[in-house]
Amino acid sequence: MIHIKRHVLANGLRIIYSEDLTTQMVAINMAYHVGARDEHPDHTGFAHLFEHLMFGGSVHIPDFDSPIQEAGGENNAWTNNDITNYYITLPCQNAEIGFWLESDRMLSLAFTPKSLEVQRQVVTEEFKQQCLNKPYGDASHLLRSLAYKVHPYQWPTLGKDISHILQAQMEEVKDFFFRFYAPNNAVLAVTGHISFEETVRLAEKWFGDIPRRDVAERNLPQEPEQKEYRHLEVERPVPLDSLYMAFPMCGRNDPDYFAFDMLSDLLSNGKSSRLVLQLVRRTPLFSSIDAFIHGSEDPGLIQIVGKLLPGVSFQQAEEAVFAELQKLSDELIQDSELEKVKNKFESAQIMGNLNYLNLATNLAQFEIWGKAEDVNKEVARYREVSALQIQDVAKRTFVREKANVLYYSKKK
Repeated sequence: MIHIKRHVLANGLRIIYSEDLTTQMVAINMAYHVGARDEHPDHTGFAHLFEHLMFGGSVHIPDFDSPIQEAGGENNAWTNNDITNYYITLPCQNAEIGFWLESDRMLSLAFTPKSLEVQRQVVTEEFKQQCLNKPYGDASHLLRSLAYKVHPYQWPTLGKDISHILQAQMEEVKDFFFRFYAPNNAVLAVTGHISFEETVRLAEKWFGDIPRRDVAERNLPQEPEQKEYRHLEVERPVPLDSLYMAFPMCGRNDPDYFAFDMLSDLLSNGKSSRLVLQLVRRTPLFSSIDAFIHGSEDPGLIQIVGKLLPGVSFQQAEEAVFAELQKLSDELIQDSELEKVKNKFESAQIMGNLNYLNLATNLAQFEIWGKAEDVNKEVARYREVSALQIQDVAKRTFVREKANVLYYSKKK
C-alpha cells in the first residue's frame, strides 16, 4: 500500500505526496493536463514544442538546467496526446531549488524570439528524424489518420505536419501557454526524502502567489463508432514489409480498459504469447510481432505491428492475425494463461512503484485521470478481469468492420 497525502493550494494546484526514506533524493514531478489532443488541427505540435520551450528560460531564470546540475540533480520531460510531464530529481537538501524552478516557469516563460527559434529548430529536426527520415517513421501518422476521422488523436504528439511548427508565431505560442500551463490545470507530485509539512511549505511559498487562469472546459469532438473496414497501402524504402492493424478501444477510465491491456499481453508479451508463439515460432510468417494499447484518456486503439518474413504476402499475414484474434472470441482462455499475465502485471506494477521517481510520475498521472489513490487499486482491478470479460471484449473488438489496416511495403 502506497501512503499518499494531498494538499490543494488556493489557486487550484494539487499537491500529491508520498514519503520514501530509503533514498536521499527527492522527485518533483509536474504534470499539466494538456497534450496533442488540445491543439487546433491547423496548429499541431504545440504541446511537444512546449515540452522544449519550458527549458528555454522563464521570466526570472534565464537558464533552467544550470541550477539543477550545480545542485546535483537531473531533469527531463515527455509529452503524449493527453499530458505534458516534467520531472526533477535532487538531493533532499536541495529540494527547494526544484520548487523554485518549476514555479517560475509556471508563472511565465521568457518568450524571447531566440528561445522560440532555437526550440522550433530542435522540434522540427526531431520531426524530420522521427517521422520523415526514419524507416516506418510516418506509420503513426498514417494509421492514426485512418482510425480517427474527427477526434484530435488523428495526429501524433510530434504534430500533423512539420509546417505547423515552422510557421508558429509568438502570439500563438503565448496564447497556448496561458490557456493550459496554469496551477489549476496541473498536478505537483513529490516523493522521496522530504516531509509532507516541508512539501506543503515549499509549495505554498513558491506556487501560492501564481494566479489561477481561465482554463476552458475541454469539449472535443467524439469519434463516431467505426462500422467499416479501412485499408491503406504505401510503399517506402524500408528493409521489410510491415503490417499494421488497429482496432478502436475504450479510454483509460473505462472498466474494459484492463481487459484490453491484458489482451495485448496475451497476444505478444513473451515468447509463449499467442501471436509470437503461433506466427513467429511455430508457423513463421513474421520476423517479429507486437501488440500494445495506447492507454489514452479518451477512447484509443489496440494495435498490432508485425514485420513480414520475405515471401509472405500481406493478405496471408493479415488473415493469420485475424485467425488468432478469432480464437480469443471463440474460446475462453485457460486459467493458467490468464494467471500468468496477471502475475506479470502485478510484478511490474509493484517493482515500478518502488522507484521514487516512477512513483511521482504515476501519482501525477493517476491524479489527472481521476485520483492519485487509485494507484493502490490498479493490481486489484487487473485481478478482477475474468476470462469471460476478455472473451466479450475480443468479440466486440476484433471484427473486420472495426479494423484499420496499413500495408507498409518495401519499395521494389
